Amino acid sequence: MVGVTRVEDFQELRPLLFAIAYRILGSVSEAEDAVQEAWLRYEGSPAQPESPKAFLSATVTRISIDVLRSARVRREAYVGPWFPEPLLTDPYQDPERSAELSDSLSMAALILLERLSPLERAVFVLREVFAFSYREIAAAVERSEAACRQLAVQARRHMDAGRPRFEADRRAREQLAGRFFHAMREGDVTGLQELLAADVQLVNDGAGKIGSTIPLFGVAKVARVLSVAIPPFAQIGAVLEAHEVNGQPGAIIRDRDGHICNVWTLDILDGRIQTIRSIVNPDKLAHLGPVADAHAVIREKKQTRRDQQTP
Repeated sequence: MVGVTRVEDFQELRPLLFAIAYRILGSVSEAEDAVQEAWLRYEGSPAQPESPKAFLSATVTRISIDVLRSARVRREAYVGPWFPEPLLTDPYQDPERSAELSDSLSMAALILLERLSPLERAVFVLREVFAFSYREIAAAVERSEAACRQLAVQARRHMDAGRPRFEADRRAREQLAGRFFHAMREGDVTGLQELLAADVQLVNDGAGKIGSTIPLFGVAKVARVLSVAIPPFAQIGAVLEAHEVNGQPGAIIRDRDGHICNVWTLDILDGRIQTIRSIVNPDKLAHLGPVADAHAVIREKKQTRRDQQTP
């Protein structure tokens, strides 16, 4: 029987293990599976490890690397843009690493991490986000310290080349996002245009199942599409709830029964919205709660519009 201490150690470390796995994998479901597998290996180890944190973090890292190698093949065949599964709340908090934790959680950062090899990604996450020593990292990824330092240099170079920048003032971000979603609810084209950056882009992750796979660019096009996105759904009982997503301003759209239709995230910089990401692939929303039948919602919306236009 596993001792109470071992169970308690695992439960205490679980938020950290999930945080590591999620940043390596970009998937809530895969991260949860990796953490569970790490527990099984910890539970089955014949002797109590000297450092449960070292054992478990190394174990979940190795599992995540293996899972990512397999996942990369599937992602290369993914239809349309691929986004990470949205995360509403990071279970791991560390006041001394709050900036690193927040920045590394954003959709933009996680998408950028996709450029790295699985080993580079793991080393970058452990070193830059969680401040593990190179000795600890070497043990986790089963490479020499010198090799890990080189991997970290390579990963940092890739990340620095495209590192996302965000509005530093959290309150300013939230206020702008509030104005943005209000303009969407009202179908206010002019109001939306005032909030969008000149090179704004609207990108949809629907896996080819729902919505367009072609990104939209520019203030006029994006504002026009957004202005007609929400009002028709509101007429059939759908609601837009502002919510932080991956540490950045975002929203959840629910149908009249409270089921999730869509998740939005915003990248905000210099008082303007730079990028709007829409996640409608139902496979990436199931961990947040019951998922709506998006096609049925769209059909109802179209039928309501036709009924309104009929004399």
